[in-house]
Formats: sequence, structure tokens, C-alpha cells
Amino acid sequence: MYENNYPNNYGNSNNETSPVNYQAGSGNYTESSMNGRNGEGNTYHYEQPKPQKPKKSGSGMGKKVALGICCGLLFGIFAGVGFEAVTTASDVVKGNLLKEASAQPGAAAGDTESEAQSGEDGNIKSTENSVAAAAAVVDETMLTQTTVTDVTEVVKAVMPSVVSVNNKYIATTSFWGQQYSSEGSSTGSGIIVGQNDTELLIVTNYHVIESAEELSVQFVDGSQVEAQAKGSDADKDLAVIAVQLNDIESSTMDAIAIANLGDSTQLTVGEPVIAIGNALGYGQSVTTGVVSALNRPIAVSSTGVQNTAQGDTEVNTFIQTDAAINPGNSGGALLNSKGEVIGINSNKIGGSAVEGMGYAIPISDAKPIIEELMTKQTRLRVDEANKGYLGITGIDVVAEYSQLYGMPQGVYISSVSEGTGAAAAGLVKGDIITALNGEEVKSMDDLKDELSYYAAGTTVELTIMQGSPTGYQAKTVSVTLGVVSNAQ
Repeated sequence: MYENNYPNNYGNSNNETSPVNYQAGSGNYTESSMNGRNGEGNTYHYEQPKPQKPKKSGSGMGKKVALGICCGLLFGIFAGVGFEAVTTASDVVKGNLLKEASAQPGAAAGDTESEAQSGEDGNIKSTENSVAAAAAVVDETMLTQTTVTDVTEVVKAVMPSVVSVNNKYIATTSFWGQQYSSEGSSTGSGIIVGQNDTELLIVTNYHVIESAEELSVQFVDGSQVEAQAKGSDADKDLAVIAVQLNDIESSTMDAIAIANLGDSTQLTVGEPVIAIGNALGYGQSVTTGVVSALNRPIAVSSTGVQNTAQGDTEVNTFIQTDAAINPGNSGGALLNSKGEVIGINSNKIGGSAVEGMGYAIPISDAKPIIEELMTKQTRLRVDEANKGYLGITGIDVVAEYSQLYGMPQGVYISSVSEGTGAAAAGLVKGDIITALNGEEVKSMDDLKDELSYYAAGTTVELTIMQGSPTGYQAKTVSVTLGVVSNAQ
């Protein structure tokens, strides 16, 4: 047999098999070269041809690319138009909401949303209704945040109606039957609540003007004017003082304003509030917070001091807030976000034992009392040389003694000087003075304060309690005040 003496791996230094492929139209021939070492001959294998994948047409790929581009453009156009439509609708609705809110500041949030959803022409579609509702919620949230964080406009509008109140008084103390007096001063705040033909009327706390020998108020422009007590309610810790219009400069009248009293019954817990007052006597300052609690019952004595003891106390309800109420804030304004006075601050309530808890008298409770006190006749203090005197010495019957011994609270007469109006009226040791001309008297300070408005020679009506076998009996006596007395 014919032999192939020429190996197929000729020239291959590694003597590896190098297959030779022959491709024909109907098949594929593969030749394995003879390995020079084992002398094997060539072997031929026939393989079926693999199907060839058709080549992609260039024109088909271009159509798909073009189609994708067109779809992208159309999506972008529709998305842009939709976004613009929603934005426009939202802007229109929000504009309407703001107009309605400014026109009706007291409208509820739910009413605002309802009006926004109904639309101006009543033909807004459901999708636009959803946009309007969302816009209303966003606007309401933004307004609430602005109220809490930015109160400059409210303060600017209300500050002219808040004043500082300065009180110079005579403090009296008793030690082993001897009375000692000393001058003192205190500061507080007040709110301008009205004006009549001759006076500017200001409400404050009773404890701010208690035992005052001299009162003055300082207005927002820094001017200071003398004031007089017009009326007070010690149990409610309220008082109204008056400033004569003739004593106020025209420029000051232009700078001040009368406060707008709100409705404290509409308050809700968590509602933002603003406190303005003469904190620490440094001048008007502002603090903010929220309503922490409503109708907080606290037992308070006639001097406005928190008191949990039994006896001469009355349980009143207060607004509790975390807005700082410091000494000097008493009598100042607690405001809502509209700038309406919804409470009269009182630093006496709560004291310094707690932090982050201030109290205010609800304005809806105070309004009837304020209106009554505003109608009282203003009493002008008499100078020291013309002041009238009773001619007694007295001791305070405080609430503790009143409860312990069953005595009415007032001024216990310990002695009566001869030749005085008190002696002529039949007052004797042991009588207890409880009122002068209808004004309640619970201490010697109260009695002296009332007498400071009456000149010598004036006749006053004293309400006294006289002891009897059946207990104390009320009696009214007329006393003509004398010129000078060493006792009273």
C-alpha cells in the first residue's frame, strides 16, 4: 500500500497534531495528521454542516432605533404637558386659598379645603380636586410653621397695647405687737383695654398694684405717666387702672393702641401662643410656646399667690402654657396667632417650683369683671397732708387665725384713740373692720390703701363685725375722718 512518508506536522517543532480542515459545499472534512512517532496514518471524518445564522439587515435595526427615539420624544412631551398642567392648577388653587384665608382669617382649615376643591366655576375635575386638597394641606402646614417660628407681625401689631406698671408701696410688718413700715417697689405689666372721655383704661393683676402708694405706667414709646386705681377684684386677681388723657402726650397717643380681646373658650391644647410683658422689669419682651393645658384648677389666695391650704382661698381655672412667664410678666398679654388677647398672665401662679409651666387668667372669664371695673369711678389719691385718718390701731386677722378661732377676716381693732372719728362713731376694741365704702378690707394694708383716697373731713361707711353671745354680727357705721392721728 502506498504510504505517506511526509508527516502532516512537518515543520512543527513540538510534534503536536495539527488538524487540517477542508471545507466543501456539502460537508466538512477534517484531516488528522499522522503522528511521526507512532506512524499512524491519516484519518478523515465527515461532519454535517452547521446552519448559518442569517445576517441582520441594516435597515431593520435603524427602524427600531427610530421607533425608540419617537417613543421617548412622545413620552417627554406628554410628561411635560402633564407636569405643567398640574403645576398651573396647583398655583391657581393655592392663590385662591391665600385670598380666601386673608379675607376670612377665622375660617377653618376644612372649610378652606372644601372651597378650594369646589373651584371658582364648580367644574374642577377629580384630579384637580386632589391637587387642590394637597395644596390646601401644604399651605395650612406652611402657615402653621410660620405662626410658630415667626411672630414678628403679631408682636408689631400688639406691642403698642401692652404697658409696664410700676408700683411704689409701703410694706407693713408686725413683730410682737409692734408695726414697722418700709418703702418698696415692684413692677408688672398691663394691657390697654379701653378709653372713655377722660381716661385710658388698663387691666392688670391685683397683686401688681396691691398696697400701691404711687402708680405709674410706661408706654411703648418710653414715656411714663402717673396712673390711678379704678377698681379691683382680689379674689380673681384682676384690677383696672386709669391714666388721665390730659397727662398723655399726643405723640404717645399716636404710638399706642387698644388691644383686641379674643375668645379663650375656642382654645385647643397644642395651639401656639405668644406672651408679652415687662419681664424682670427690663422692659417689654416676647416669649412663645403652646397651650399646655386648659381649665387647670388652682387654689389661689386673695393676694394671687398659689395656696393649697384651707381657708381664704378660691379655686380658679387657668390656661397653662410653656411660654416663659417671669416676674414682671404678671398682668401682661397671652396672645393667639391672630394677635388676640386670650389670657392675662400671672407669674404668682405656680411660682418658681416648676419650670416650663406658666399660667394665665382666661380672657373669657375675665371680660365680665373687667367691664364692671371699667365703669367704677376713678379715685384720686389725696396728698399726705390732707389725708383722713380713723384713729385706731389694728391687727390683721389672717386666714389661718380666721379658721382657727372662727373670726371673720379683716382688721381687728386693738385700740381706739380718744377724740377721733372712730371713737365718735362708737368703734371699740374687738371690733373687726371688713369693708370701707363697700371695698373689701382684709388687712391693715388694705385699710390704709382705701383711706388714701379720702381727705380729712370726709364721711365714710365702715362695715364691722361685732362679737356677741351668738357669734359675730355685721354692722355698718358712719365715720368722719379726722385730720391727724398717731394711731391710724
